[in-house]
Amino acid sequence: MRSEETFYSIALRHCPLIGDVVFRKLVGEVGSAKEVWELSKTGLQNIFGIGKKIALEIGDPKHLKFAENEIEFCKKNNIVINLRHFGDLPILLNECEDAPAILYQKGKFDSLKKPISIVGTRNISLYGKQFIHNFIDGIKGGNAITVSGLALGVDAEVHEVSLDHHLATAAVLAHGFHTLYPSKHRKLSERILSNGGVLFTEFNSSQKPDRENFIQRNRIIAGLAPATIVVETAFSGGSISTATFANNYNREVYALPGRIDEKYSQGCNQLIYQNKAAVISTIPNLIDQLGFNNKSEKIGELFPNNEIRILLSDSQQKIIDQLDKRIPLSLDDISLKLEIPSYKILPDLLQLEISGYIRALSGRQYLAL
Repeated sequence: MRSEETFYSIALRHCPLIGDVVFRKLVGEVGSAKEVWELSKTGLQNIFGIGKKIALEIGDPKHLKFAENEIEFCKKNNIVINLRHFGDLPILLNECEDAPAILYQKGKFDSLKKPISIVGTRNISLYGKQFIHNFIDGIKGGNAITVSGLALGVDAEVHEVSLDHHLATAAVLAHGFHTLYPSKHRKLSERILSNGGVLFTEFNSSQKPDRENFIQRNRIIAGLAPATIVVETAFSGGSISTATFANNYNREVYALPGRIDEKYSQGCNQLIYQNKAAVISTIPNLIDQLGFNNKSEKIGELFPNNEIRILLSDSQQKIIDQLDKRIPLSLDDISLKLEIPSYKILPDLLQLEISGYIRALSGRQYLAL
């Protein structure tokens, strides 16, 4: 049953004009890929939105031959064929309306680990590299798996630094497993697999790394994780599409701000300005927001935490000492505890919020970070 459904699913998805959404509609209406394949032309055209052109392709033996060859290719290369309608996709990806009907996989994706997608420009700067190193160093003791696209620049840095920190990483490809782009990352892809990571692609072995595939690939990167971090990107960079997909999926997006005259910070700054991404102020705050806190280790920052604390006044430190990370405290309560008028506390509260020590809630309530 399983192998038969895989066979017909590949054949059906190979038909022109049958994308992931149409595939899902057909299988949902009829029951299985095999039943869709065996349905009469009249029966197919009676399904709303399925026209004559699509109906004519379904049943063509050339697609069955392709499916036969594809399954053989996957067997020879230890590739797992995941079917969405069988519930094979990673849970978060499966929630996306336009998730792939078929997802090819090499390696292991540990569903117990928490994925975090990290993307950015091919023209990574020292600033971007420093952020990636410090962030991954901060989550290395946690139950994390990084997700990126195996491209040059930010993607490669994410995968390599993850491996250096013994952290599993997942790479999403924009082509079939018959090739690897860029070819210089073949050894990196092998390292990913040998260190408990995974390679994903929705593209079969006839599909090359065409330009349009990269945008399509980006939705999977966004869909695999509850949050996406954009490290550096220009206004029109491919990472903007990943952030857009993540927003559409109601996932969190974070962007690393930079100088307004730096080309590859402008896209991040724009995402923040348009409220399409939360600003990354410090790495500890980001790690805390993502739920990757590792209390047993010191966490690196863009600006070391101990250096900031030296600058705190006595009054600011007293305020922090009163606050809890889970139970908010009102301005009046803080004033009462410190026996200081509220108007004298407000400037310190504002400075602590800007510095990333506290979070202000509605109704003048405050939490420690």
